[in-house]
Amino acid sequence: MPSELPYAADAEESLSFDELQVLRLQYEKEISQSHVTVQTTFNYAWGLVKSPMKDHQVEGVRLLGELYRNEPTRRRECLYYLGLGHYKLGNYEQARRFNNLLLDKEPTNLQAQSLASLIDKKVTQEGYIGMAIAGGAAALGTLVLAAIIRRAHK
Repeated sequence: MPSELPYAADAEESLSFDELQVLRLQYEKEISQSHVTVQTTFNYAWGLVKSPMKDHQVEGVRLLGELYRNEPTRRRECLYYLGLGHYKLGNYEQARRFNNLLLDKEPTNLQAQSLASLIDKKVTQEGYIGMAIAGGAAALGTLVLAAIIRRAHK
């Protein structure tokens, strides 16, 4: 498997405001008519997940989760975008869980392989940051303790 797969561009590319607005208006129109199609819901959720705004991403993941639970024939489609949405929200374990479900069904899915690589990189990066913070806190604690001990001996 190549180390840099081009398929997870969804992780960084957003829809324009106008593109998302078209999807939102269609979704709201169908809500007002008391019949929202699965495709319209999926399209809107997809657009929300791709948004750079966290509240949009949360709503997109919520809608995709509902589709995943209620529409068994659409589960495969939802898995990648649920993984992507959770990745963008920083919920890496959830992202990995949904992405692995997709990879279990489609081991050669390049989008899912690429997303798995992005998730792994973020988890590793955050692990290093966490270790650096913990190391810095330990060093600071040691300095404070040394200063207290030094003052106590004076």
